[in-house]
Amino acid sequence: MRPQVGLIGAGNIGTFHSRNLRGITRMGLVDAEYVAVCDREVERANRFAEIASLKLATNDPDELIASPLVNTVYVCVPTGEHRALVEKAAAARKHVFCEKPLAKTAAEAQAMYKAVRNAGVRHQVGLVLRHSPIMLVLKEMMSDPGLGRPMAVCFRDDQFFPIQGHYASDWRKDVSLTGGGALIEHSIHDLDILTFLLGDVASLRAETRNFAGHPGVEDVASVALHFANGATGQLMSLWHDILGRPSSRYLEFFYERGYFAVDQDYFGDIHYSTYQTNGAAVMHDEDIRQRYLQMMGLEGEEYAIALGKYSLEDYYFLKSINAEQAPYPGFDVAVRAHEIVDAVYRSAADGGEVTSP
Repeated sequence: MRPQVGLIGAGNIGTFHSRNLRGITRMGLVDAEYVAVCDREVERANRFAEIASLKLATNDPDELIASPLVNTVYVCVPTGEHRALVEKAAAARKHVFCEKPLAKTAAEAQAMYKAVRNAGVRHQVGLVLRHSPIMLVLKEMMSDPGLGRPMAVCFRDDQFFPIQGHYASDWRKDVSLTGGGALIEHSIHDLDILTFLLGDVASLRAETRNFAGHPGVEDVASVALHFANGATGQLMSLWHDILGRPSSRYLEFFYERGYFAVDQDYFGDIHYSTYQTNGAAVMHDEDIRQRYLQMMGLEGEEYAIALGKYSLEDYYFLKSINAEQAPYPGFDVAVRAHEIVDAVYRSAADGGEVTSP
């Protein structure tokens, strides 16, 4: 099936996907067409349409979803608006890419998963770290049984409060649209990638703080994690007002006979020391990119170019629709991440340890 894409939401993340869609289709990496855009500000929709030579620009999402031009819908609006649009797209039998977090709660995410599953449409969520070259290469390196058992992980994730700067997502200070703050709106990525790298979370204990003063929107979350394989972990998630500091993630993993550290989440170096090395070692960014392309069977200069544009999640989504295969990560992956997020908020509210479902 050839994807005919309509994008709803022409803000910061919509711009990101719009550029990706234009790039990978013009380069011929996938057989797809980007045809329509919707935004509540019709002038902004018209600008997108002019730049990308789209056939439809509207401020009515129902018009885009109903359009015979569109068989695949991107949902890139504030979190609280995801569910209604996803369910409408599923009812219209349109394939759906929805940005993260999927919803404000795990129950809403489960309902959205049920809707796309019952409709038989393809679905993917924007948990972009699942397609991160550095994370996939790191997972492969940490799969060496000679490392012994995983012991601990330390994870610090910080960025400036995204109601300002280039994000300009003023809606993120409104809990009715977000369901929470730094944890759900940003570190749902972190909880998801930790389960990808280390397996299921058995239990957790959490605290949250609110410095900015927006009700229900935490800007600090501290989470102690206990994994089913016996490893323990600490996640620290922060939103601050240091505008000169970019979004940053720092991870350290300790095994019985190995250590790994990264200070980037997509590109960058992997620092490691294992039973096989004589002291500290580094896998550099260029080597990671090449190893990733080989792992995924992507050969040719065009893939190296696409990789550099952060367009992997869009590439794989459209490619899966072409091949009539289930995209990854699907809404089922998002539901699991939301269950852990909900457990964190329960622990922070009750002050006790919570068993992860």
